[in-house]
Amino acid sequence: MNTIHHEDFRVSQSVELSKIPTTYDLGVDKKKAEKELEEVREKLGKLQDTLYAHGKYAVLICLQGMDTSGKDSLIREVFKDFNSRGVDVHSFKVPTELELGHDYLWRHYIALPQRGKFSVFNRTHYENVLVTRVHPEYIIGENLPDVNSVDDVDDLFWERRFEQIRNFEKHIAANGTLIYKFYLHLSKEEQKNRLLRRLEKKEKNWKFSAGDLKERKLWSEYEKCYQAAINNTSLPYAPWYIIPADNKPVARYIVAKTLYDTLKIKEDIKEPELDEKTKVNLHIFRQQLENE
Repeated sequence: MNTIHHEDFRVSQSVELSKIPTTYDLGVDKKKAEKELEEVREKLGKLQDTLYAHGKYAVLICLQGMDTSGKDSLIREVFKDFNSRGVDVHSFKVPTELELGHDYLWRHYIALPQRGKFSVFNRTHYENVLVTRVHPEYIIGENLPDVNSVDDVDDLFWERRFEQIRNFEKHIAANGTLIYKFYLHLSKEEQKNRLLRRLEKKEKNWKFSAGDLKERKLWSEYEKCYQAAINNTSLPYAPWYIIPADNKPVARYIVAKTLYDTLKIKEDIKEPELDEKTKVNLHIFRQQLENE
């Protein structure tokens, strides 16, 4: 099996998505890739327990990608061995009336993980520079003071949004949140195949929406917006990782391995030690239990 290095997927300079491969050869078949994932996620699950006990860091995992890129199944497979008390998953849909009554980051801020826990954002605050940029008319629904028409949603508007997002992430990172942003990089041809499977397999029909085809026609626009978002917001405290997503087992393994390899190097994440008084009296407590 080929060794992967998380640095190979991390965005540290400007990227052009159309030139980045959507496949990656691990040098193993699907069954072996799934086996490797099992081993990594078990280690990741144990590390999560340690982080929970340590209680000084929170971990925010942001998943973005075109429709059918595999976000839902990745969450299911990568975090399968996590203790349920230590991880929360949030799926952000169209903003509710309550959410639209606040600034666009509010609903994401209140879903942030507390220290010791993981939160997975399935679609994220980046939707506010992706979907809304492809469909700027959605911005009108936010009822912003300086936006009275689509003409007001100009380049300066998006530059300000990128700055707001950078500041948001800088703030939470400075207060103990470790941020991982994964873009599941899917090819247009593979998306077509996955949409066809949704139509052909009865048990997958429910996943299909005619709107998927409408949005698919805007593929180039979405790719440009993703590229702009990644290039404007991949920073040391909140890096983007571009994950080849045409092969789901491979994508899941790369994400899990990246999380584990980057978290395990933080040497200060360890279980807290017992206070000296408790430690000295451990044998007494043991005797009390044994003599019951």
